[in-house]
Amino acid sequence: MARTSPLRPLGGLMTTASPPRAAASLPRRLVHLYAGLLLYGFSDGLLVLAGLGVEPWNLFHQGISRRTGLSIGTVAIIAGALVLLLWWPLRQRPGLGTVSNVFLVGLSMDWTLAVLPSAHSWPARTGLLLAGIVLNGAATGLYLSARFGPGPRDGLMTGLHRRTGRSLRLCRTFVEAAVGLVGIALGGTLGIGTVLYALTIGPLAQFFLGVFALPVTRPVPPPDPARS
Repeated sequence: MARTSPLRPLGGLMTTASPPRAAASLPRRLVHLYAGLLLYGFSDGLLVLAGLGVEPWNLFHQGISRRTGLSIGTVAIIAGALVLLLWWPLRQRPGLGTVSNVFLVGLSMDWTLAVLPSAHSWPARTGLLLAGIVLNGAATGLYLSARFGPGPRDGLMTGLHRRTGRSLRLCRTFVEAAVGLVGIALGGTLGIGTVLYALTIGPLAQFFLGVFALPVTRPVPPPDPARS
């Protein structure tokens, strides 16, 4: 009986057939989810400590925090919960990652701000800024690789995209510009960090999503009797 060859033709070339990959286990996905969310809050805290500018949503959270006296993490939790309510008319369905995002990111950010000292020298602030941006990208790759649903703010943008028919880029730009402008008006910190974050977070998130990608179930093809 002949053995099935592990090689298959592809455009005239012989390539090794990829073996079927088992799906990532639930515990492994949960580790990615919660490690990513905690790291996300930690990296947000580093950006706040750097004092050189934060991303649009944290401009909004920071501005409200300075006006109300609430911690920025508490404001982030409240804002996340309110944004989640907007999913209902947009017919978005939250996942475990969505709900976990609402609470864990804000709690982790407040913990970071309570434990780490503020930076005053330019080298220290620059280091915090760069570390915050890179770790934010890593955190995004981690929690998205778990596939438990987007965060409430990302879901708002995708929901608007589906309901309005406008491009996702336009919806994202509109939402982030709106909350960023409100945050600036309320006293949020706009700076070089805001610009650097906007320019680099996309490529960083894409890179780390590849680094932390988890396998998805691939169907195993049935044996071919003719080749047995």
